[in-house]
Amino acid sequence: MPEDTSHPDRTEYQRWHGLTIDSVADGVATARIPYDEKFTNPFGVVNGAVIAALVDVASGAVLRQGFDNPRDGYLATVEMDLKYLQPAADDLTAEVRAVHAGETIGVTQATVEAGNVDDPVAIGSTVYRLFRG
Repeated sequence: MPEDTSHPDRTEYQRWHGLTIDSVADGVATARIPYDEKFTNPFGVVNGAVIAALVDVASGAVLRQGFDNPRDGYLATVEMDLKYLQPAADDLTAEVRAVHAGETIGVTQATVEAGNVDDPVAIGSTVYRLFRG
């Protein structure tokens, strides 16, 4: 897997989740979190907060792509709207598209899939305040 150069160094939080950014190009980021029982309820379903973490990190990575230097500046999540459509009980993959990346505001749309079902387990959007370096 190529080195993730579009997002600052992986944090301990990302490592704990096993969260990786697989690609960031042309306004689209793909990220994943492998299934782990530590993320589930007693029925083996992944907690929605894990899905939200995946979307948040992938959204930040794709919006940083628009910075002159992706490692400069930072972002603040203003709003996240996720619709949980069905239970996730397998590895999670998110595809996040940058819808708008202005000087100070960025907007993304996300689709999250899991290996146990054919249709998305969640869809949503995010809004960020961009602080360019």
